[in-house]
Amino acid sequence: MSRLGLFAILSMVIGVGQAVAATHPVPLDPKTDSAKCIECHGEKSKGKNVHSAIAMGCTSCHEVRVNRNITRVKLVATTTSGVCFTCHADKKASEIKGQVHAPAVRDCVKCHDPHQSDNKNQLLKPTSGETSKENICLTCHTKGMNVPQGGSRHAALDMGCETCHVTHKTGERGKREFDNHLTKDAPGLCLDCHDAKDASLQKAHQGQPFGTADCLTCHDPHQSKSPKLMQAFQHMPFEGRQCDACHSAPKDGKVVLTAADSKAVCVTCHAEKAEQIEKAKVQHPGAMGDCTTCHNPHAGKQPAFPTPNGVAACTSCHSDQAELQKTKAHLHQPAFQQGCATCHEPHGGENQHLLRAASTNALCLECHGPDPQPKKLEADHLVTIFNDKVKLPENYFQQVPTLPIKYGRGHPVEGHPVSDIMDLTDGNKVVKSINCLTCHQPHASAKDNLLVKDQEANGKFCETCHSTQAAPQPTTPKTGPKTTPTK
Repeated sequence: MSRLGLFAILSMVIGVGQAVAATHPVPLDPKTDSAKCIECHGEKSKGKNVHSAIAMGCTSCHEVRVNRNITRVKLVATTTSGVCFTCHADKKASEIKGQVHAPAVRDCVKCHDPHQSDNKNQLLKPTSGETSKENICLTCHTKGMNVPQGGSRHAALDMGCETCHVTHKTGERGKREFDNHLTKDAPGLCLDCHDAKDASLQKAHQGQPFGTADCLTCHDPHQSKSPKLMQAFQHMPFEGRQCDACHSAPKDGKVVLTAADSKAVCVTCHAEKAEQIEKAKVQHPGAMGDCTTCHNPHAGKQPAFPTPNGVAACTSCHSDQAELQKTKAHLHQPAFQQGCATCHEPHGGENQHLLRAASTNALCLECHGPDPQPKKLEADHLVTIFNDKVKLPENYFQQVPTLPIKYGRGHPVEGHPVSDIMDLTDGNKVVKSINCLTCHQPHASAKDNLLVKDQEANGKFCETCHSTQAAPQPTTPKTGPKTTPTK
């Protein structure tokens, strides 16, 4: 090895050592006790909220190492979170089922001071305030900041994020209360502050009963570009406050529609959807029922107002996909962030499995192709794909890897085929059938890259197709029976 290479390796080793264990400014005995530490670091044991571990002694988290008269103080575990989980095992993400707050997965000190703080739970900053300098939550989250002109901001934000959220609360994945770490789900959470009997609220809802409705279907809990915290996408009659287009006056505290049922009301304006549902070559049974089973009739966070969102609208019936969402570590973004309707026709279509394209590859390459060309709807901060049939957030493609595919080749390595290999002498004969699903799962996987059978991306996976045949063993020449030589 060259001197330069050896020097580089030594530099890295020394650098790692310094990162893990800082050199102490004065020599210490390896058996130094906490009293000695406090002589210099007394401020670590004083404050409004002192970590209970301080009473256990500094060496419960730190250890002193002495080597050739050099003293280093390091943590008793390789990571800060590893030290924390020694006592706070109930916060260990790998042992928790459900959505864990991202910093809590591996970096406790991003939010907490390990020694003492003026804030509850030894937080580095309070959970209230309008800027990231004041509010620790706004270090990562921008909710309530930069409200557009003419928009609205929830007054509860000034009361502090913990008014509605419990940071470490977890539970069944897919349930809003746990995914968003809420103190409780809506409408109960909202009614803790807002009285459903308040005259001004009843007037705002035009006398329609709303006390048991899900407030978050119409209102954004943090901020909105519209007054009254209205959701980003609103149904035209609702946005125009034309409630009488669908509703009659309530009776006995219950909603009364202008037609026999909600589907009859919807078809009044959306007759083309009713025709699509009825005449589709591949029909969707779920689309033949009540429209409000899948759509909120008023507003929503996404176009077409899926309820409660684009994912749960489908997984409420497709329990096999709901199970994937709960059990698989890696979820395909369009399926479990945007919603199934990104790839599937929800009202019926012409293709197998209600896919939006005739072939698997055409479907996948709409986003992952070498030159995706989504149409921009700048006023709505959206982009569209599949001939404007699907609307997605404007930043959607920032999270989508594009593949350098040319002439059906180029992934996962240059020259590798991604579509059927044809016979060179007969262009209609398929030698090897290949498409995206040959290697990938469409919805979820236990491993990244969504490879089939939850496999790792390694040589063993490649051997699924590229099996190596054992080399033929050399044969031993046959010999005849031994004979006694004649004299």
